[in-house]
Amino acid sequence: MNTTTTPDTYVHRRTCPLCEGMCGLKVTVADKQVISIRPDFENVFSRGHICPKGTTLGALHHDPDRLRQPMVRDGAEWREVSWETAFERIEELAAGVRERHGQGAFAFYSGNMSKGGFDTSRYTAMLVRHGRFAHRYSSSSVDQLPKNVTNFLMYGDMWKMPIPDVDRTDLFVIFGGNPAASKGSIFSHPDAMGAIKALRARGGRVIVVDPVRTGTAQVADQWISIRPGGDAALMLAVVNVLFAEGRVRLKQLEGRVNGLEELRAAALAYSPERASAFCGVPADVIVQLAREISDAPSAAVYGRIGTCTQEFGTLASWLVDVLGALTGNLDAVGGTLWSTQVAPHFSLNPVYPPSAPLHGKLVRTRGVPSVLGQVPASSLAEEIDTPGPGQVRALVTMGSNPVLSAPGSARLDAALPQLECMVSIDLYRNETSRHAHVILPALSPLEQPHWDVYAWPFSLSVGGHYSPTLFEPQDRPAEWEVLTRLGAIMGGNPAADLNALDDAYFSAMCEQTGIAPEAALAALPAHGGARVLDLCIRGGPFGERFGQNPGGFTLQSFIDQPDGMLLGMAGPQGDAALTTPSGRIELAPPHVLADLPRLENAMAAEPPELVMVSRRHLRSLNSWMHNVDALVRGKDRCTLHIHTLDAQRLGIADGDTVEVKSVSGTVQVAAETTGDIRPGVVSLPHGWGHGAPGTQTQVAARHAGININLLSPGLMVDAASGNAMLNGIPVSVTRLGDASSVLSTPVGMHA
Repeated sequence: MNTTTTPDTYVHRRTCPLCEGMCGLKVTVADKQVISIRPDFENVFSRGHICPKGTTLGALHHDPDRLRQPMVRDGAEWREVSWETAFERIEELAAGVRERHGQGAFAFYSGNMSKGGFDTSRYTAMLVRHGRFAHRYSSSSVDQLPKNVTNFLMYGDMWKMPIPDVDRTDLFVIFGGNPAASKGSIFSHPDAMGAIKALRARGGRVIVVDPVRTGTAQVADQWISIRPGGDAALMLAVVNVLFAEGRVRLKQLEGRVNGLEELRAAALAYSPERASAFCGVPADVIVQLAREISDAPSAAVYGRIGTCTQEFGTLASWLVDVLGALTGNLDAVGGTLWSTQVAPHFSLNPVYPPSAPLHGKLVRTRGVPSVLGQVPASSLAEEIDTPGPGQVRALVTMGSNPVLSAPGSARLDAALPQLECMVSIDLYRNETSRHAHVILPALSPLEQPHWDVYAWPFSLSVGGHYSPTLFEPQDRPAEWEVLTRLGAIMGGNPAADLNALDDAYFSAMCEQTGIAPEAALAALPAHGGARVLDLCIRGGPFGERFGQNPGGFTLQSFIDQPDGMLLGMAGPQGDAALTTPSGRIELAPPHVLADLPRLENAMAAEPPELVMVSRRHLRSLNSWMHNVDALVRGKDRCTLHIHTLDAQRLGIADGDTVEVKSVSGTVQVAAETTGDIRPGVVSLPHGWGHGAPGTQTQVAARHAGININLLSPGLMVDAASGNAMLNGIPVSVTRLGDASSVLSTPVGMHA
């Protein structure tokens, strides 16, 4: 795996874990220091593609602010302690909560960064299983839960997400996605923007539907400017046209779908003219879009964060797939396809089986059900600060910073100090973990092995790449032990035999794979993530299945191929892809159709004059990369984008200080006028607002920015999924001063 260049220097090859791009890296190391990170042109997946974030993993690993020892807080003071002392303190705090309030007072919150390391991602389920948390929150209900809901209802599996076949399509239609910044969210591709350019070069077309002329829209053939939250109405009008003009062509889906007539009936009310008045897209443009999708030899329709994080996220996510199905582009080459995974991890989840119900117990403070095991993240603050049975009194956060990333953040920031036991697993003492009683240091991306558990499931390339640990962590238990022991403590079983718990966890996975646990345990005795990965590979479609398929793959097969292996491209899966009770694709799930009256009410209401949407940047990853100087230096990116016409109407000049106000809060920020945003829409970036007292992120504090979630009301959600509404928030913008009055650190931020 490593190439020696001098006696003191070597090159380590690994995959960047930060997003679905799976960029191959060559990390040059000397004297246990990362000297440089360059693209790996021999990596079979990325072939030398890289983004700025991947080059900074060394800076992240060596960051002096990064936590390396457990920390215990005594009042306002922090002290480093041993791992044993940290666990003893957690046990003391957890036992007190359990004695006073019972197990129903325990909650868990996981974030995107908990997915970045293989050992961490595989043992999160172990932590949850033994922690017996009564409330489970995650970033999923901030950015993707509508897609999980529609996958579950349409195909029978919340992770069965259709992926755009951009390399083989003739038309790529993107709703609310921006690969220029995300590299492809829930869409793993080595170079999504390169693929878009190649598509156009071979005579294909790219259409982007978005309130903002994003970096992706700027290189597309057509940008359709839409009112935030209008996607569902627009797509229903497209469905209306497809039926009205006889353009519904199921092709290979003929006889494999239910609900066609119910769908036709639902779309009747959404003529292009009526939808246009709500979504802001001219009726003739809607009609042309319908015809273009229908007439294209192949069309890949893709929706991402903009379709999930809005008022009608479930309806919009559902309709993205409906358009593919009605035009015969779902489960079709050049349309959208499901992945074929070498190591199908999502099928091995003893905690959350695929047969779990859509709705769970009611959320105490809102009276709405949890969805697919998720309690809305936006309800965490009220669950902490609202007295009564079931009030959250103990919380574990992992790889998350909801004080910056979740709606209603001011209330959450005020609620967290009310907890009697808070434990954070984190790289930093950040805006959330500063409230913890104990912080357990997370591993850096270079301190654990890596296999892209959350990227290969969204890739049409079939293959794998394994990265061994680069820097072995010192003086700490193995990651699987940390998470298993923490779960046992939180669940009231602090003296548990960790090895026995892990063997039981692994055995349950074996049974789901149809492999005898005894054979797997004998062949793979070592505990931890590598054993789970080996099981996934051996039990997968190309695996050797512990001798049942001689010549099949094992983990060692990938260890022996440091640049990874590709086995081909995914193709149509037919009925084998479906696990619905009917065995068919459900085009008109009753749960989704029941949300249409809410859309009708919105279409009948007077729209707000000005609404806010969020945005991201290629050099950012939510709130996590802002303590890396190379990624935050230069021009201030935390500005309010406002259309030139709106700025003129409000008397705002470029660089002026403005006050942005919503029903939940007010912030002050510099305005940046632009023509690349729809009039009536303003935009702030997501993930900023650093430098709060008690944090220890010096670089981020110097580039603090403002927290957009001070303006995001916790009660604004997509009712059908409980997902946060981060786009389309009504706001007002008022000029406060000219450019010379802008402060380097924004002030006046309050709830």
